[in-house]
Amino acid sequence: MNRVNKVVVSGLLISLLCGCFGNSPLKALNYSSTNNLNQKNLIVFLRGLGGDNRDFVREGFVDNIKQRKLPFDMTAPNAHFGYYFSQTLTSRLATDVIAPAKVKGYETIWLVGVSMGGLGSLMYAKEHPNEIDGIYLIAPFLGYEEIINEITTAGGIDQWEPGEYNPDDDWQRMFWHWLKQCAAGELPMPNIYLGFGTQDDFNPAHKLLSTLLPAEHIFSIDGAHDNKTMKELWQVFLDQDIL
Repeated sequence: MNRVNKVVVSGLLISLLCGCFGNSPLKALNYSSTNNLNQKNLIVFLRGLGGDNRDFVREGFVDNIKQRKLPFDMTAPNAHFGYYFSQTLTSRLATDVIAPAKVKGYETIWLVGVSMGGLGSLMYAKEHPNEIDGIYLIAPFLGYEEIINEITTAGGIDQWEPGEYNPDDDWQRMFWHWLKQCAAGELPMPNIYLGFGTQDDFNPAHKLLSTLLPAEHIFSIDGAHDNKTMKELWQVFLDQDIL
């Protein structure tokens, strides 16, 4: 069993043991900025497969925003693997996080997705293209090796043809087909930024996605698919003053 499949199976087992498949409302941890009680900007952190939504505090992501006095409040929903498995992530995120945020007066919303959360961020942008102002993907998981190899062997996303498929049964082909349509101008391309370590096991997928993005939207550093590299990639992004 390859690394990607091991990761997904582990996540499924965790969800089974927890008895939670993503049918309940998303619970979130909320953090206020240090410079405005009526903030209009919001960052939504989407967690990876391991750990939980408290990791964004533990690993310093929240403090980094506060220390730089950036004008963003933050929220970290506990979007665990069960929501992906039950295919309810985007609907729950819309109902439990994004819609209430807009009611509260937030006007600018960014998604920051780590590993599995990167996939979730893009899936949300696919389903709700006009609701998100920017996405930062940190070492994102973007599909299994088979589909990545298929696209790479075809010569890249431009040359690859998805063929006929049932989107309900083949989310990977649907996902990459959507990115292909965005790149061709058939659908709106989200404002995507991508960060990854050069020794990350998911690099083949990162390289494919990189071909669709402006060079200034891509950040790569020496590192693997680990917390150290992901924290450094967050700092690299913040250093660009994009927010």
